[in-house]
Amino acid sequence: MNKIMKKPSTDLLPVPNVLVTSLLAGYDPNIITIAWTGILNSEPPMLYISLNPVRHSHKLIKESGEFVINIPSVSQVNVVDYCGLVSGRDANKFLETGLTPYSATYVKAPLIAECPVNLECNVKNVIFLGSHDVFISEILAIHYNEDVLDSHARPDIDKIQPFGYCLREYRSISEKLGSFGYSKKISL
Repeated sequence: MNKIMKKPSTDLLPVPNVLVTSLLAGYDPNIITIAWTGILNSEPPMLYISLNPVRHSHKLIKESGEFVINIPSVSQVNVVDYCGLVSGRDANKFLETGLTPYSATYVKAPLIAECPVNLECNVKNVIFLGSHDVFISEILAIHYNEDVLDSHARPDIDKIQPFGYCLREYRSISEKLGSFGYSKKISL
């Protein structure tokens, strides 16, 4: 097997596609598409988002100290793309996309009603890394649309239909390959 080395880049595959909502007094609620996000800690549950300081959402999140991660389904890929291309300085993305703001429990930023999963977050720390600031945040609450839960009230991935971002392409996550711990039952 031959390997071809390339210069360092951000080619981690796949990364999530999420819509992050924010709100700051004097501004319309905003939506931004983020692919640079992930879980950081279990207790307390924490995650991060990474934002370039020139983005409109950066100001709203940095000054308010809160946001909501909204996990879209494959049927919302056009909205995800649009919210990553258009600035909230120039457009009210809730009005432009027809998405519905839904009141959160702990933060002022709205949930997106049409997204099957929403995570309310409170910023705990901001770290400047060069081109982006990393917002390290505690997850305060998770909301699920009822229709994406199974008969035991657990999230059903087949109903949520999340998708990923790979090398500037949106890719579906569709085939179950195994469950955590299944390799102990097979011979490698």
